[in-house]
Amino acid sequence: METKEQQNTEMARVSKLIEGIRIGMLTTQDGNGNLVSRPMAVMQLDENGDLWFLTKENSPKTDQINDNYKVNVAFADVSDASYVSVSGTAQELHDRAKIEELWSPMAKPWFPDGKDDPQLAILKVHIDTAEYWDSTSSRMVRLFEMARAALTGDTYKEGENKIVENR
Repeated sequence: METKEQQNTEMARVSKLIEGIRIGMLTTQDGNGNLVSRPMAVMQLDENGDLWFLTKENSPKTDQINDNYKVNVAFADVSDASYVSVSGTAQELHDRAKIEELWSPMAKPWFPDGKDDPQLAILKVHIDTAEYWDSTSSRMVRLFEMARAALTGDTYKEGENKIVENR
């Protein structure tokens, strides 16, 4: 995954967390109003706060995005207690130059015909807002703090939580 320096300095932390996780659960809404999620590998996070994915055109997710372009992408690294939830707008693009830029051999299992596959398209998600939770401590310290809070009746206080507007 390629991560570019963010123009919005508040997005820098979001960018670093996403880069460390890389696979997000993209959530769209189907025709019945149901929320549908599927794993997607981020190919690039550009300087404008846009997530770029490779996809197949005319897939259920692209049909759903064409009906309702509002999406969420959730990232979770349970072992490091790092989580990011991104709300944004998605669009399907057919830009061969951008496909060339994004292509990686890691995409080959999903696109066996390679970057010249006529069904290969791009999914661009512009991040409107992102919320993250990130622990600054090791797993052992987190467990100790949870046990302390449970025994004392105190509130568990660990890590950083912030909402970032991408403007």
